[in-house]
Amino acid sequence: MRIGVLTAGGDCPGLNAVIRSVVHRAVVDRDDEVIGFEDGFKGLLEGRHRVLDLNSVSGILARGGTILGSARLERDRLREACDNSEELMGRLGIDALIPIGGEGTLTAATMLSEAGLPVVGVPKTIDNDISATDRTFGFDTAVGVATEAMDRLKTTAESHQRVMVVEVMGRHAGWIALEAGMAGGAHGICLPERPFEIDELCKMVEERFSRGKKFAVICVAEGARPAEGSMEYAKGEIDQYGHERFVGIGNRLATEMERRLGKEARPVILGHVQRGGTPTAYDRVLATRFGWHAVEAAHRGDFGMMTALRGTDIVMTPLADATRELKTVPQDRMDETEAVF
Repeated sequence: MRIGVLTAGGDCPGLNAVIRSVVHRAVVDRDDEVIGFEDGFKGLLEGRHRVLDLNSVSGILARGGTILGSARLERDRLREACDNSEELMGRLGIDALIPIGGEGTLTAATMLSEAGLPVVGVPKTIDNDISATDRTFGFDTAVGVATEAMDRLKTTAESHQRVMVVEVMGRHAGWIALEAGMAGGAHGICLPERPFEIDELCKMVEERFSRGKKFAVICVAEGARPAEGSMEYAKGEIDQYGHERFVGIGNRLATEMERRLGKEARPVILGHVQRGGTPTAYDRVLATRFGWHAVEAAHRGDFGMMTALRGTDIVMTPLADATRELKTVPQDRMDETEAVF
């Protein structure tokens, strides 16, 4: 069997672990040939690829990023590829395609699958917002990075009697903010799932200062929004890939809290540092298991499916289920957080 693999969308700790696992299972155990498409679906459409053997994936298990590169693709180009799927398959000469990516990538994978390409998807996103799987690799690493940042910021915040507003990733789902905020002992957590009240945040900080606690740390997801009319906030524009450009809630919230409280407030935007670096042991193991099962699914002919974690088991689920709805933070998890913070 000749298997193609690609990584698309935002980079994520654990991508290289999947690639390595696919090559080891396919080449060593199945006597397959594996080719890697460069820069995601762009490389697929442009025919840019290279053979992946054991030497190609040696030493990449603990590396962040992706050795194949990644890029986003305009939806129009993807539709054109779907319209010419038979020609594309003949030109590529592959028996199976394993795309590794998040919501956008899996949407593209579903389109290609419905157009007739033999696709087995592997889900990844640091946001953990794909509903068809209990967990995605990259999330554990991102939470660890954000937690460590808050641990460090607490000491400097206390030394200078400051309010620290830590912005983490999470456009429409606040899983990183929720878990990193809990693990890091944040004093306030703002999620996209529920608009926050600026008055409540300021009241909490004032109460802390009145008790002699001269600092506070607020963890806010990039997609969090204030309650209607509570403070000025402008929506960002939509980019060419259909994603909203966020205007910086961390900066805006810190400025507003400093104005209302009369106390120094500093924004800390973690940004892409959450995506980079060495994946945790958990993410390496999950990514490795996903790669192994993707190769097995290809050999069974389970196309139009993707790997998913259910409990402790890896199962196959329809690609279409992956993007039917986002997995957002449910009310009971928010209630748990409110009881502690």
